[in-house]
Amino acid sequence: MAKITYRHPNGTETVVDVPVPNTVMRGAKINNIDGIEAQCGGSAQCGTCHVYIDEANALPLPAMHESEDDVLHGTAAPRRATSRLSCQLPVSEEIDGLVVHLPETQS
Repeated sequence: MAKITYRHPNGTETVVDVPVPNTVMRGAKINNIDGIEAQCGGSAQCGTCHVYIDEANALPLPAMHESEDDVLHGTAAPRRATSRLSCQLPVSEEIDGLVVHLPETQS
């Protein structure tokens, strides 16, 4: 289980416990968090689960794969240095406390 904070564009936060094995995207979907569409269901194809990792993050995240990098070039919200696809972020106890910022739009 990992506690994940989803920070909405208006500044509000939703903090949820996400069970292992899930992804940050799936954690948002099972907890009915607005702001992550996940149109492709988590296959790193659509970019509608785009998030920004909090700049203060020191938690170990997996390296970005080439396919994720490619998809992030075509997202509706601007790409930043902290951009990731939440479907490519597996939940583990090591990322307990992760904060992700949701973009203004996903599509």
